[in-house]
Amino acid sequence: MKLRPLHDRVIVKRLDQETKTASGLIIPDNAAEKPDQGEVLAVGPGKRNDKGEINVLNIKVGDRVLFGKYSGQTVKVDGEELLVMKEDDLFAVVEK
Repeated sequence: MKLRPLHDRVIVKRLDQETKTASGLIIPDNAAEKPDQGEVLAVGPGKRNDKGEINVLNIKVGDRVLFGKYSGQTVKVDGEELLVMKEDDLFAVVEK
């Protein structure tokens, strides 16, 4: 990857939303109100606190995370859309 996030930022690749329910109904994009999911591709080293110590992030590469629909900044790298966001913008890690 050609992006190296700084401080408490992470690089996330957005995963496709489910567009069909268990019963087979198709959900249009504008009706989906669920938080978006993505896979963490890169993690910054952490942010320095008041004492100068680095607070390590709780997220690691490969984690599947939930985030808000408008969270982060979209960037294009090698034709692929990625999100750069702070760790605070993430809602949760999806456990497998």
